[in-house]
Amino acid sequence: MTDPANIPIIHYRTAKVEGVRVFYREAGPADAPIVLLLHGFPTSSHMFRNLIPLLAERYHVIAPDYPGFGGSDAPDYREFAYTFAHYADIVDGLLTELRADRYAMYVMDYGAPVGYRLALKHPERVSALVVQNGNAHEEGLKAFWDPIKAYWREDTPERREALAFLVAPETTKFQYVDGVADVSRIDPDNWLHDQVLLDRPGNRDIQLDLFRDYGTNVPLYPRFQAFFREHKPPTLIVWGRNDTIFPPDGAHPYLRDLPDAELHLLDTGHFALEDKLDVMAPMIGDFLDRSIGSR
Repeated sequence: MTDPANIPIIHYRTAKVEGVRVFYREAGPADAPIVLLLHGFPTSSHMFRNLIPLLAERYHVIAPDYPGFGGSDAPDYREFAYTFAHYADIVDGLLTELRADRYAMYVMDYGAPVGYRLALKHPERVSALVVQNGNAHEEGLKAFWDPIKAYWREDTPERREALAFLVAPETTKFQYVDGVADVSRIDPDNWLHDQVLLDRPGNRDIQLDLFRDYGTNVPLYPRFQAFFREHKPPTLIVWGRNDTIFPPDGAHPYLRDLPDAELHLLDTGHFALEDKLDVMAPMIGDFLDRSIGSR
């Protein structure tokens, strides 16, 4: 049995940023290199619950929830800008509050544009990247994105309503089980937990605003790519190759800008950590040890 004294303690905290209560998970030695974990849709820092204790023995881990997700506040969408630019500002404000001025980033799904926008603000602060099914190249936006792209082109109530299926229970479950060979490895609490939060009053419109705003990330892709080329952060790409939402078409182009990046395509789907933690955690730990050191 593992010595309980060696099991890292995870703290569940909140901080006020721009008047909004931001929930975050924090673990690990205060003086260790920082690893920032940025979650995707439709989840929260909950997606990192199993990875955090595996990193926290050697790293100072910070995993926030964006407003409208997880344990963070969800202000009315008519009074709060649910945009990726704003999310980057919120995360930046939290990191300022925590005096975190140098960090490796694990980016997944929505976490990619949030993290890359943060990198454009403070490129010197990014010590390394772990990229998991998070896009920065147009090749990665395949057929799944067609109805969302239609909304970008034509912002109408009809186009907006056509995306309501993306917050439906069957879609939430789909994101966890699609592309997974052995679904018995996936905890059903994942989609039950996420759906309860998606179904909060007002949250549907929050998510629809974010689907619309995701289109503002695409024109920034060249700037994200320039950041990769100019700053050359050590990069590990661990990608679920069976992902319908972010297929591996989006993984390979990273190597154009980061030719020294390590690329691993895993036989799983969108939420790779739920299925392949036993494979990914050693990869991530080894990569971080080599790239940014440890305590």
